[in-house]
Amino acid sequence: MSALNRTVRIGADVTIPQLGLGVFQVPPDEAQRVVEEALEIGYRHIDTAAAYVNEQGVGAALRASGLPREELFITSKLRNGDQGFDSARRAYGQSCQQLGLEYLDLYLIHWPNPAAGLWQDSWRALESLVATGSLRAAGVSNFLVEHLEELTAFASELPAVNQIERHPTFQQNDLVHWCRARGVAVEAYSPLGQGADLQHPTITGFARELGMSPAQVILRWHLDQGSIVIPKTVSSARMRSNAALDVALTPDQISAIDALEAGQRTGNDPRSFSLSQIR
Repeated sequence: MSALNRTVRIGADVTIPQLGLGVFQVPPDEAQRVVEEALEIGYRHIDTAAAYVNEQGVGAALRASGLPREELFITSKLRNGDQGFDSARRAYGQSCQQLGLEYLDLYLIHWPNPAAGLWQDSWRALESLVATGSLRAAGVSNFLVEHLEELTAFASELPAVNQIERHPTFQQNDLVHWCRARGVAVEAYSPLGQGADLQHPTITGFARELGMSPAQVILRWHLDQGSIVIPKTVSSARMRSNAALDVALTPDQISAIDALEAGQRTGNDPRSFSLSQIR
């Protein structure tokens, strides 16, 4: 099975392509080209965010593709500056408008931003969007166990997805185990450690043994663990390579990559990050 055809069930009745394209740091004037190329290759899962300031370009690519809406899986995220019940609902509508879509397949609270104390109301807003049929699935991003445990105390439903930084040298295994034990799908961003993990001798050694690129080794590791994964690239050649994951890792190879955990976070700390725009 092609990696682009693999899916994961999230929530009760929604399936998401396990491999998608992330557009973090893709400039607004390049987003349309990049997403159009991804769709031509066969990607159907595109992950963007209001804070990336490129939703409009993504939407232009979706329209230009001519693909039926039901074949696409589109995710966006609520930026910190729009948290709160009413403002989150407005922000969702604005993201839909920017993307040229009537609804999103998945909408995430981008960061807990606990200092603002608004993510709880934001979650209630997302639940209301799902309840009225305006949104297919609601989730969170960068939520730690402490945030998720608080959420369980008042939420009607657990998040369908928790999108987190996860790669061989920063695995967040306690958080992953918490999510999977409760049916919350794990989605990995920065799945290659922003490129740093590609140079690890264990990864490069397996790449030589298997005739794969280091990126393919890591992405296959993510897929084999059941994670949703959204590598970012602006290169159509790398998009094709990232999807060519037919060679399986052995159990010993998977265990060796598991052992690379080193606590090496490359992004921001969810306990303190509070910027509204990432660009």
